[in-house]
Amino acid sequence: MTTDLVALTAALVDIASESRHEQELVAWLERDLAERPWLELTRVGDNLVARTDQGRAQRLILAGHTDTVPANGNARSRRVGDRLYGLGATDMKSGLAVMLEAARTIEAPAVDVTYVFYAREEIEASASGLAELFATRPDLLTGDAALLGEPTSAAIEAGCQGTLRLRVELGGARAHTARPWMGRNAVHRLGGILSALGTYEERRPVLDGCEYREALQAVRVEGGVAGNVVPDHVELLLNHRFAPDRDAAAAEAHVRSVLEPWLEDGDVVELVDLAVGAPPDLDHPLLAALRTRNDLAVHAKLGWTDVSRFAQHGIPAANFGPGDATIAHTADEYVERADLERVWAAVRDLLAHGC
Repeated sequence: MTTDLVALTAALVDIASESRHEQELVAWLERDLAERPWLELTRVGDNLVARTDQGRAQRLILAGHTDTVPANGNARSRRVGDRLYGLGATDMKSGLAVMLEAARTIEAPAVDVTYVFYAREEIEASASGLAELFATRPDLLTGDAALLGEPTSAAIEAGCQGTLRLRVELGGARAHTARPWMGRNAVHRLGGILSALGTYEERRPVLDGCEYREALQAVRVEGGVAGNVVPDHVELLLNHRFAPDRDAAAAEAHVRSVLEPWLEDGDVVELVDLAVGAPPDLDHPLLAALRTRNDLAVHAKLGWTDVSRFAQHGIPAANFGPGDATIAHTADEYVERADLERVWAAVRDLLAHGC
């Protein structure tokens, strides 16, 4: 009997799993997969790994994160025809549904498969459950290629961009707002930086036919003392998304060069978060077979994903999942049945026939 993937996704959506609170969902997955004798299960904290071990020549990793962002009036699933609304419907419980269906129904795949359900992807990189697995049980993550079930609208999104955050502190001098000439307004000093950001011209490098579009944005400003005091301090947080042809040092140097004309002695620029990108890498026979046999479109991944972590460990990886990434994290995120079924058909074909 064929599983209704929309219903399966709805069941996953209805199990709350906000970051750091994935335990109930992981326990549910563990109970379900424990009934499949062809799988070896390993629980590491809030991460669950299920592996086949049939001596195949190649091993494919299917990976997806179990956490969601906080609910926004969308904690429960809601179906409208073949469209499913709900928290994580796009990012990425529909991708988990495809993984789960493969794990519970494909007893003898043509390639050995490692299914990785990992925690805490939606928060700071240092908390990542996948990073925890690489650090404590790298033996569970050996493989020839990997697919991340991130939302890609049933296309392949190759590689991923890097991301970094810089904290900028500018100084001034306090004074009464009735006599501002006695001080210096630190908030006003942001004017030059914000103007530069507003006219920023992003690079659009093309790598292996995939165009990456960089971005540099102010994402938080904090400053001010009181309603009648000229502020002597302001903090600005910047987020830079950079193409994978730049390493971390080059990306940070670029942002500092944008800021440089507006900085003075005593100002502070501090790197507070960093995750490097990964260039496209679709030449592995398993990834090539997925693409060509299913006539899948290929695009650049305009964001950071755990494809980067696999690339850093020498495992070629790509993003492939149902759902539209542009509506991820919105109150009305949804997934379409057609996306689910297209991704499921391609994954099932790959596991049934290998290369």
